[in-house]
Amino acid sequence: MALEGCAAQVDQAVPAPGEGGGVPAVEQSAPPSVLPGRVGTPAASQRVRFVPTEVVLPGGRRAPVLPASTVNGQLVVPEHVQRVGWWDGGAEAGDPFGSVVLAGHVDSATEGIGFFVRLRQVKPGEIVVLRGDGGHSASYRISTVTAVPKDALATTSGAFDQTGDHRLVLITCTGAYDPAKGGYAENLVVTAAAIGLAR
Repeated sequence: MALEGCAAQVDQAVPAPGEGGGVPAVEQSAPPSVLPGRVGTPAASQRVRFVPTEVVLPGGRRAPVLPASTVNGQLVVPEHVQRVGWWDGGAEAGDPFGSVVLAGHVDSATEGIGFFVRLRQVKPGEIVVLRGDGGHSASYRISTVTAVPKDALATTSGAFDQTGDHRLVLITCTGAYDPAKGGYAENLVVTAAAIGLAR
């Protein structure tokens, strides 16, 4: 999966929807036809689901969120480093199960520091809020902050898993920068558990 904008346009290995838990894949020739069945805690009948349009990090910093699709097996996030991409193959905010995946750039050679550079300072227990059209919002408590080798993002991090309890996963680049490869060695994966129901 390419999180285009983790500094110098970096490819990241992530399976495509329908393979390995419904996640984007690297260099896939044809998209899979279906996502696997979802399993998780049943939703309350009052549950609200929405496409996130804004993310609010601990400390109140906000960024617009735009849909991000897979193209040729790679997740294409917004080019502008102050915007964040929501993987439209995953869960929506407020879904009863699965990962809401947001990915963004840590920096760029042309635009400087990206919005998600702030993920390097978040801590477990802090709150992230997603907002959507119609005044909807959903809150998530950070549970883990983990650096994962880029080639292991899809297979070991569970970031794109669409089964199990609903959660938010924030992804950016981290680790050593390799100019020869034009990118960072690792992904920073921040996982946050839903706090109550979206409203």
